[in-house]
Parts: sequence; structure tokens; C-alpha cells
Amino acid sequence: MPKNILHRRLSRPLEKFSALNKQHKIAIAGVSTLGAAAIALSAVPGGATTVAGGTPAVAAKQVAAEQSQTRDLHATLSSPLTSDKVKLDAIEAKQQAAAKQKAADAAKKAAAERKAAESRSAKKAADRSAKRPQMETVAAKTYKNNLDGWIRQSLDIMRAKGIPGSYHGLHKNIMRESSGNPRAINGWDINAINGVPSKGLLQVIPPTFSTYHVKGTSWDIYDPVANITAAANYAAHRYGTIDNVNSAY
Repeated sequence: MPKNILHRRLSRPLEKFSALNKQHKIAIAGVSTLGAAAIALSAVPGGATTVAGGTPAVAAKQVAAEQSQTRDLHATLSSPLTSDKVKLDAIEAKQQAAAKQKAADAAKKAAAERKAAESRSAKKAADRSAKRPQMETVAAKTYKNNLDGWIRQSLDIMRAKGIPGSYHGLHKNIMRESSGNPRAINGWDINAINGVPSKGLLQVIPPTFSTYHVKGTSWDIYDPVANITAAANYAAHRYGTIDNVNSAY
């Protein structure tokens, strides 16, 4: 087929798309070129490209040129896409870096706040410790195991319980009733006759001891401190105070 006739056939489709934009025109031109190359190849008989100076050799050269144009067209069309992908990858990398930095900043801020809270807590504890009055260690009070020690211990219990009485009042009645013997028993008075003899330092009968027993002392009627304290409690209820008792009571 003559070259000018082939050119006219291939150029007619392009005239119909003259109104398309530049990019579409480039794409269509590439397709047309490929079509022309295919037609040219089909028109060349087997082995004809080796004939020098003939039409088939010219057609082969034209096909090679058009294939080169097709590759250039492909590179032109794919270049913007490659550029866009590179830009998207760069944006994604920046976003990931920003997210990592944000997480690192948040962790750093949380650690700083935790450290500040611990510091405030330690300071408050130190302030409370500084304001708390130091308690003095007081040694437990001890008493002698004799009449003087028994009376003094009973007086401390009586003061704690609000029972009136003095050292003199207790001592004079003890000496009259038992002569200071904590195991003394009256076996001859009316109480003894009735089967409830008086016992201990202040000669208390068991029912009276049980009624006026002071909490915190022994329940043993012969215990010196328990006996004195119960008798003083009884005297306070009946006479106002053990100091007012000057005879058998």
C-alpha cells in the first residue's frame, strides 16, 4: 500500500477527536501509532525487511520509530503517576513520624506528671510528719509490793475512775480493820455468824466486793489493790468518801 494512502487512513480517526484535551490527544496518538505499526508489519512479506532499498525496509524503519514514540508516550503518561506515588509515600512517612513524635511527647508528659505527683505526695507526707507532735515514751508506772505501794496504786485507779479518797483516809481505815494484812479474815462478827465473813485489807464481805468491784482490777477479794479500790468505791456511795469512815462500816 502506498505511504500516502496509509497516512490518510490513519489520520481520519484523529480528526474526529480534535476537540479533546492535550493529554487525551497524546494517548489516542499513541494508540494510532501502534495500529499503524501493526498494519505496516502485516504488509511486509516474510524476510522482506532484509531487502535493501525496497518499500518493506522503509516500513520496518517507520515501525521502529513509531515503537520508540510509543515508549516515549508511555513514559510521559506514567511519569505523573510515579511522581504522585512518591508524594503520597512522603506524606505518609511524615504522618507516621508525626504520630510517633506525638506518642513520645505524650509518654514524656505522663512521666513528668507522675514524677511531679510523687514529689507532691512525698512533700505532704513530710509536712504531716513534721507537724505531728512527737510522742514521748512514758515508762509504765511501777509500785512497791507493800502497803504503801498498794495504797498508791489504788489511789491512781480511784482518780481515773472518779472515786474520792486520800492516802490518809485509806491508810487509817486499813490499819484499824486489818493492821495491813491482805489475808485477814474476821471470824467473829455478825457477818461471820451469817456465813459471809469480812476479808482483806479493808474487811469487805464478798457480796459488797462483787457489787462495788472496779473494772480493771482483780476479782480476787484478797488482792490488795482490788480490795482497797472496791471498799473505797463502796464508802464513796454510802458515806461520800473513805475519808469520812472512822469505824466499822
